[in-house]
Amino acid sequence: MPKKIIEKFMPKPETLREHKHLRMFGDLLLKPNLWTLNRRSAPGAFAVGLFVAWIPMPFQMVLAAALAILFNVNLPLAVALVWVTNPITMPFMFYIAYLLGATLLGHEPQAFNFEASWHWIQASLETIGPPFLLGCIVLACIFSLLGYFLIQNLWKYSVLFKWKKRYK
Repeated sequence: MPKKIIEKFMPKPETLREHKHLRMFGDLLLKPNLWTLNRRSAPGAFAVGLFVAWIPMPFQMVLAAALAILFNVNLPLAVALVWVTNPITMPFMFYIAYLLGATLLGHEPQAFNFEASWHWIQASLETIGPPFLLGCIVLACIFSLLGYFLIQNLWKYSVLFKWKKRYK
C-alpha cells in the first residue's frame, strides 16, 4: 500500500534525468536502485529528503540527488521530499528552527524584521545565524530519523497486513 501511494507523487525518472541541474551526475543516474521503490530505498530516501529539506540553502534538489546517489536510495523520492520546504512552509519551519536553536544555546529569542537585502543577511548571520543553523541541523536529524523509521515501519506493517489477508 505505501508503495502505490508514494509512486503516485514521485516524479518520473525521465524528468529527473533530463533536469538541467541533475545532468551533472551523468552515468551515476543509471544505477537501478536509484529508480526502484522498495523496503530499503524508500526509508532511506525519506531520511535524505527530509534532512535536506531542513538545510537552508539554494538548490536543495541537487544536494538531495547527490546524497541519494551516495547512499543508493530512491532518487525521485528524495528529490521530491525537499519540497516540504516551499515558499509557504519555509518561514514557519525556519522560525521554529531558530527558536529551537536559541533555546538549545540558552539565548533569548530576538525579534527581527526581515529585509530582502544583502546587508540585512550579513548582519543577521552574526546575531540569529548560530541559533538558526543549530536548529536547522537538529531538526534535520530529528525529521530524517522520524521519516526513516516511520516509512520503514509502515512498509513492514503493510507487508504483514498483506500476508495476513492472503492466508485468511
